[in-house]
Amino acid sequence: MQFIDEVVIQVRAGDGGNGCVAFRREAHVPKGGPSGGDGGKGGDVILEADPGLGTLLDLRYKKHYKARRGQHGQGRDRYGRGADPVIVRVPCGTEVMNAETDEVLADMVDPGQRFVAATGGAGGWGNIHFASPTNQAPRRADPGREGEECELRLRLKLLADVGLVGLPNAGKSSMIARVSAAKPRIADYPFTTLVPNLGVVGLSDERSFVLADLPGLIEGASQGAGLGHRFLRHIERTRGLVFLLDNRHEYDQDAGSPLEDLRLLREELRSYRPELLERPSIVALNKTDLETPEQLESLLEALSECGMPVLAVSAVTGQGVKKLLNAIWMNLLAPRDTQPQGSVRSSEQ
Repeated sequence: MQFIDEVVIQVRAGDGGNGCVAFRREAHVPKGGPSGGDGGKGGDVILEADPGLGTLLDLRYKKHYKARRGQHGQGRDRYGRGADPVIVRVPCGTEVMNAETDEVLADMVDPGQRFVAATGGAGGWGNIHFASPTNQAPRRADPGREGEECELRLRLKLLADVGLVGLPNAGKSSMIARVSAAKPRIADYPFTTLVPNLGVVGLSDERSFVLADLPGLIEGASQGAGLGHRFLRHIERTRGLVFLLDNRHEYDQDAGSPLEDLRLLREELRSYRPELLERPSIVALNKTDLETPEQLESLLEALSECGMPVLAVSAVTGQGVKKLLNAIWMNLLAPRDTQPQGSVRSSEQ
């Protein structure tokens, strides 16, 4: 299935039904009079958050949603029936914006949450409302009001507890495949991951959290370089971040050190949205199975300057992964008053 995280749709609510001009002419009714009922209300267009959806793909192929108009009023004091609403289902985490002004209208986070995107027009009054002592036979009825119409931009921001952030080929897909049942595409070339992947990580004692593997960031991602600009918004809802690094300098002499890579990643996040750097974070040095004990000790010593917990892991062999997951729970997801303070540095497997 294609991962579509932004679409523009047109919504048009139904018009209200017209009011009716009618008079009672029945046998054995000594006094007649106006009997025209009101028109029914037009149908609304409602967005509903559906936890069973993970993409905006369906809305890409159907972009116009129009509700029916209300029924017209009838004689004998009969009111027109209101039209049923049109329900448009969207994934949880969808942000609803005005396509022209980019004003955020709703944030569809909770399952079952609803937002009335366009309100149906009110039905017109029938002539029963216009009778008076001086006008006992009114021949006036109001038309139904027009329903609202607008263009909406829908943006999906994935709902995940923790986001994996790293350069291309740092091993993010391998890591999420190791710790969850997710099956992302894994290959030994940059930008293998073209769309975000979600995985549910289960720990002991019935603890679990959702981990998001995002496409690799490169320098300038916050300005649109590579794939990061499009997907950076998917980490906005995360409670914490894991910076996944590797010692790529060993096979690329032009590459920076892990500490320089960390600074690059943090700078891209700062350029995109500075408040992301205020969230609790952990540094995970991946591919440590390729390092000698002396090299690993040197790398961990350099990374200790970052002021964040630093752990050594290998997504391929599983070394250190369990300790990383526990550190994620304690440092990123546990209540703030119980989170450990200070930096953690470990090369234990």
